[in-house]
Amino acid sequence: MATISIYLGVTFIAAMLAIGLRLPPLVGFLAAGFMLNALDVGEFPGLDVAADIGVTLLLFGIGLKLDVRSLLRREVWLTTVVHMSTTVLVALVLLGMMSLTGMALLADAGWTGLLMVAFALSFSSTVFVVKVLSDRSESQSHYGRVAIGVLIVQDIAAVLFLTAAGGSPPSPWALLLLLAVPAAWGMRRIWDQVPHGEMQALFGIVVAFVPGYAAFELVGIKGDLGALVMGALMAGHPAANELAKSLFSIKELLLVAFFLSIGLGAMPGVETTVLAVLLLLLVPLKAAGFFLLLWRMRLSHRSSLLAALALGNYSEFALIVAAVGVDAGFIDQQWLVVLSIAVALSFVGSAITNRTEHLSVPALIRRLPPQEPDRLHPEDRPIDLREAEAVVLGMGRIGSAAYRQLRDQYGERVVGIETDLSRVKTLCSQGFDVQEGDATDAAFWERVRLADALDLVVLAMPFHGSNVEALHLLHRGGVQSTVAAIAQYDDEMQEIRALGAHAVLHLYSGAGTQLADEAVEAARERT
Repeated sequence: MATISIYLGVTFIAAMLAIGLRLPPLVGFLAAGFMLNALDVGEFPGLDVAADIGVTLLLFGIGLKLDVRSLLRREVWLTTVVHMSTTVLVALVLLGMMSLTGMALLADAGWTGLLMVAFALSFSSTVFVVKVLSDRSESQSHYGRVAIGVLIVQDIAAVLFLTAAGGSPPSPWALLLLLAVPAAWGMRRIWDQVPHGEMQALFGIVVAFVPGYAAFELVGIKGDLGALVMGALMAGHPAANELAKSLFSIKELLLVAFFLSIGLGAMPGVETTVLAVLLLLLVPLKAAGFFLLLWRMRLSHRSSLLAALALGNYSEFALIVAAVGVDAGFIDQQWLVVLSIAVALSFVGSAITNRTEHLSVPALIRRLPPQEPDRLHPEDRPIDLREAEAVVLGMGRIGSAAYRQLRDQYGERVVGIETDLSRVKTLCSQGFDVQEGDATDAAFWERVRLADALDLVVLAMPFHGSNVEALHLLHRGGVQSTVAAIAQYDDEMQEIRALGAHAVLHLYSGAGTQLADEAVEAARERT
């Protein structure tokens, strides 16, 4: 217990220091791993298992929100293929030039070993990028969906490589995995009967690890891919969002173990540290490559820049690929140390650049040539809301109810804004006027054209941070309309009221009143 206490204490203090420096907590987690390694505290029982579970749940959660058709979009698959191919070539040239310095690791690797390292460096981190997007509540924004699509195609490429490099192709029994498609229908029916609360979370974990992870591992395919596939097959179920929220805290806690394990896995020397730092020269080139490719795919400057900043890092898959190279005798064991340090340092650099994107991205956009709206990707084109008298941001249960009340009771011309494209389509089919967009994205407000006489803006997004960010962007854009918002806690109500919201409703304060109103109405109907 003493070892566990030291791990927890050092990790918490390091994370709080990172927050104090206005950096994401994960930077503190990485630093804690290196500190614990240097202190030689001892092994944390089950840390690697916790890290693996966290990554598996992360991929299952991605699958729950995945529209498989998005992977077939040109800006996803073509960008990924071209970027990975180009990155491998550039990395190979960079490593070849660095080998001229006489470093033993580079000189002894040979071109086969250098090619394997270059391939390892072509991946971006699924764990890191999804964490950044989740913290911003931008996983369903246009650039967020593109970034996640790129990561999934990369993950598929990694699984194919690892299967081929391992020398043992998948078992012929792998064809039975096709039965997962009809089996998903049965699991959905079971899901319909699962109670809310802890049973939802347990059901999700069972699906992720039994027909997902375990079944794929049994036939020689990486289990993490199985969790992703099962999540995708279960996507679209009415309870998918509830399940994702149920697993959120569990996944976030377990991912702390993942970031700790990166630092714990490497004890650097002088040469390995210098080599790892030199490898960081490739990171800005990777980010620039993503920007250029996405810009060529007609994404807006802002979407291209945000996706490039998120994807500008190395991946945990680099360590897995390197481990395969070590086992096959292509590269020395020290390459695992080099890549561990490079991955960790890329996370730190990427965390800083993504933390300051609200300053860097506008500055970069001002230096880029303007884009013609008609030539932009449809999801990046201007949004005309000049006919709206009221706008509801967030069309979940509360937002939809507010929309109906404003439209039916007060006769307002209302437009809803929602990030979830599948929900947008559902609501539109029910007669709502809803448009896809992310109200926490400054680019959205740059695209929006509002009426001068807009009466009301309702902030009904499920996360308090999203409503606060949208309110900041409204003020920054000079919107003078009346603003109403929801909040779950008293301190949140005080914060958003202090920021200028004219009306703030406690999330549950009206529930009793509404229940009484509906009870009286039902009693009157019976009589």
